[in-house]
Amino acid sequence: MAALDFITILGPTASGKTKLAAALAADMGTEIVSADSRQVYRGMDIGTGKDLADYVVDGRQVPYHLIDIAEPGTHYNVYRYQQDFLQVWRDLKERHLLPAVLCGGSGMYLEAVLKGYQLPTVGENPELRQRLEGKSLQELTDILRTYKDLHNTTDVDTAQRAIRAIEIADYNQRYGAQTVPFPQPESLIVGVDIDRDTRRRSISARLDDRLLGGMVDEVKRLLQQVSPDDLMYYGLEYKYVTLYATGQLTYDRMHQLLEIAIHQFAKRQMTWFRGMERRGFRIHWIDGTLPMHDKVNLIKKLIAHEYPGTQSAE
Repeated sequence: MAALDFITILGPTASGKTKLAAALAADMGTEIVSADSRQVYRGMDIGTGKDLADYVVDGRQVPYHLIDIAEPGTHYNVYRYQQDFLQVWRDLKERHLLPAVLCGGSGMYLEAVLKGYQLPTVGENPELRQRLEGKSLQELTDILRTYKDLHNTTDVDTAQRAIRAIEIADYNQRYGAQTVPFPQPESLIVGVDIDRDTRRRSISARLDDRLLGGMVDEVKRLLQQVSPDDLMYYGLEYKYVTLYATGQLTYDRMHQLLEIAIHQFAKRQMTWFRGMERRGFRIHWIDGTLPMHDKVNLIKKLIAHEYPGTQSAE
């Protein structure tokens, strides 16, 4: 049987997966690798839900990776995540800290490293970007359709993503798809399951906490570094709070629309995870409302059953 590299903890937003990952990593004497597409950015803390206090267990800091590794305004992507993940994986192996804990809710990032997807290695095309500059999102979408059928609407949810998609499609048309091999880690996958009503209450409470905790001030500070259009690229919280900060929405309307959007996002996350199961991933779902000690013990029993002989990193 293959050696276990990672215990993956996934689940929708506000499911408590980060606290569980930290408790498990602390118990096993290992470290956490984040799989969150937005927590890579420095200074974008409240809006991305870093909750860094969750990584402290019984007064001990649990080490984590792939958080705060990119500057606001840069466009980090799943290909860069694969490369950064690979470096962390090698480092953990060299330090005898496997199995480690992989934790996040960004389904594409999780799937890209768990399945070992080969992704295109396409650099930026300054000339093409200059020609596309200033075009509307609809114009960019129409251009992208000349290259391929649009099955994935996330390619065109912002102008920046549409330009990147055109850049990749244009390269592939000219030169053929260029990919690099990526090793597939051995992982036990655990899903944190909470019922719809509990999830909705948790999302609403967390949103209120973040707004009271300074999310508006964080956005105003970031707007001194990043344009409003660019900042809205980084997710729902930044989109709606930016619209409020720039006077396009009232506070109450911003709160209402953002709350609805986060609930819808959590549903899309669960749809992705169910899709992962259909694509061959085995996810062991556990009740997210159980006491932390019980959840950790359940996962350790799963490890013992699925990967007998696995030793903690301690």
